[in-house]
Amino acid sequence: MATLLIPGVLRPEAGGSGRLDVSASGTLRAVLDEVGARWPRLERRVRNEAGELRRYVNVYVDGEDVRRLAGLDTPVPAQAEVQILPSIAGG
Repeated sequence: MATLLIPGVLRPEAGGSGRLDVSASGTLRAVLDEVGARWPRLERRVRNEAGELRRYVNVYVDGEDVRRLAGLDTPVPAQAEVQILPSIAGG
């Protein structure tokens, strides 16, 4: 089981929760597939229509940026923490 850490801005899409337990593990894709089945509004904020990570969303598995690893094929071991952080624009 992996734990998904949800920032405040995305919590309404996750039923208000800051932590979600996801039974899927193996790859980030499998985790996000379960998220899509259980919390479809959250998944739409993380992945685009083609199923790829949205450009403005950063995802980390145990503190490592998945874009520097294997993207959606990044391994997610049991007990891993997956953190979703949308980019914040400002100036």
